[in-house]
Amino acid sequence: MVMGPSLLHHITFLHNKMENNQTEKILNTFVVSASVTNLTYFLSLTTEGKGGWNRNGCRLHNTSVDYTTCLCDHLTHFGVLLDISRTQIDKQNEGILTLITYLGCGVSSVFLGVTVLTYTAFEKIRRDYPSKILINLSLALLGLNMVFLVNSWLSSVGSYGLCVAVASVLHYFLLASFTWMGLEAVHMYFALIKVFNVYVPSYILKFCTLGWGIPLVICCLVLVLKRESYGSSLNSSCWIQDEVAFYVSVGGYILLVLLFNTAIFVVVLVQIRHMRVNHPVGNQSSLLLQDLKRVSSLTFLLGLTWTVAFFAWGPVKVPLLYVFCILNSLQGFFVFLFHCLMKENVRKQWRIHLCFGRFRLQDYSEWSQTATAAAKPRLYPPVRMPSVRSIKSSSTDSTSASSNSSQRQVSIRRPNLGEIT
Repeated sequence: MVMGPSLLHHITFLHNKMENNQTEKILNTFVVSASVTNLTYFLSLTTEGKGGWNRNGCRLHNTSVDYTTCLCDHLTHFGVLLDISRTQIDKQNEGILTLITYLGCGVSSVFLGVTVLTYTAFEKIRRDYPSKILINLSLALLGLNMVFLVNSWLSSVGSYGLCVAVASVLHYFLLASFTWMGLEAVHMYFALIKVFNVYVPSYILKFCTLGWGIPLVICCLVLVLKRESYGSSLNSSCWIQDEVAFYVSVGGYILLVLLFNTAIFVVVLVQIRHMRVNHPVGNQSSLLLQDLKRVSSLTFLLGLTWTVAFFAWGPVKVPLLYVFCILNSLQGFFVFLFHCLMKENVRKQWRIHLCFGRFRLQDYSEWSQTATAAAKPRLYPPVRMPSVRSIKSSSTDSTSASSNSSQRQVSIRRPNLGEIT
């Protein structure tokens, strides 16, 4: 795959006399020196210090008695972020996956930007908790896609410090994305499973502290304990090179989040199934389409498509990498599709504020009061709970509590936890 000159990195090697061959060049003496912007991954050496040039990702530019200059690209595919096997694939598939990745990340970045702007600009659709969580998740995914897109260009500059900074920022946004996916699952647990939870003060503030704070702590620990974990090999972008740091701070963390999200996903499906059985209303084919939409929406919202990476081993690695790159580089587009384009209240806001003529919709006051509630019924009823004062009274004076229960009990409605779409 031919890359533009802006993505090429010039590498100069100082070596002794080379023994020429029609097919390749090999070193016939010990290496005197090799400098690749503080990196040393290009030479393939034996234990005795001899070896040949590893041309993976690089091509010969010119050569002389004293110097050999190569041009190397730093483009890579999305699967490298969670490549558990940490093995190379053939050059042809690498090129195709790279092309898919950059197209997908570009598309996702655009639609994630639209999603963030839509929910930020229209106050009526960001009143509930799911909308606020969605904004933060979209910002994390947008940061991940944008940093990945510029990673190759920045790594070609050849600055080790810059490469460490880019790799750590990419690491941060990857962990932040999964942290917010996990918080989406936590919110669903509160909304659908823990039906007797009471109002949590500063709910979103606490979520933001966790969503943006946990990834920051992990990245800072890697920088403090082993900064050299971040870096770049000659034929890849800036990313985590140390295997221990990768498996602990990326593979292990993401695996825990995905296991939790999968458990919540299964429980939500069971809840939906129970509701369908207990309240069979509407056309069955229409209900099936609604359930399919909910399942697809939750799959991308909880990041379950990333589980593909944990099965990409051996002979199935390349096919699963295609699935992984297509689905996950386009995750931002699917977030926009299910949570903007297919949501009635979002479309109404677009028509009210962005459309003209016969497509424009008037901002009716009666609809404005229920803008955050979808046309579909909620998946859970409001919960009524006795007040603390009522509970105390009943424990100390059962007779008095029973006679005055209607006066001492108050209804506490849970905060609007939104809906599963």
